[in-house]
Amino acid sequence: MLITEMMPLTKSRYKITLEDGSVFVLYRGELRRFCLQMGEEVTEDVYDSIFREILPKRAKLRCMNLLKTKDYTRKQLEEKLIQGEYPAEIIAEAIAYVESYGYINDEKYAKDYISYHMQTRSRKRIENDLARKGIDRDLVCAAFTELEEDGIEMDETAMVQKILMKKNFRVQDTTYEERQKMCAYLYRKGFHTNTISKALLLDITSF
Repeated sequence: MLITEMMPLTKSRYKITLEDGSVFVLYRGELRRFCLQMGEEVTEDVYDSIFREILPKRAKLRCMNLLKTKDYTRKQLEEKLIQGEYPAEIIAEAIAYVESYGYINDEKYAKDYISYHMQTRSRKRIENDLARKGIDRDLVCAAFTELEEDGIEMDETAMVQKILMKKNFRVQDTTYEERQKMCAYLYRKGFHTNTISKALLLDITSF
């Protein structure tokens, strides 16, 4: 397989592109070890060493090191490996590896995230946050249901009241325009229109 591009990323890391479109990153020492040079062939043995030994091991270690400091969803880890220029098949192998040991679990991640934020964030915002992290909405709904079955429920009315108190917003002392402005703010936070209208004494049809 012919090397069609060899681009330095740092002083020690190089991005390699092969004629079949394969892209991966090696260190300078590995280039010397395998005698890889621009425009030359990568032998089958070298190719196997890179794709069956070096890259899988490195991708797995990358995942493990990331997970030492914080929890990640499946999608977040995939994005980290994509940023590292790992090939798709290597990414899949590394994700499957950490998943097999329970180091990533999107269901648990969703439940923990909801539990941590359910006193300060609206359900809609939490759902959107988790969607951006790559967690399926059905899984998120299941996590909410499980928490509710355990007797843990959200109180968005209390959250809105807390926000109003923090901002010293006394409904009876505000104009209609000020209430509309606060309404828009709370709506952007993801609170339901019914909850907002009751807190601000607004007609729901007015926004």
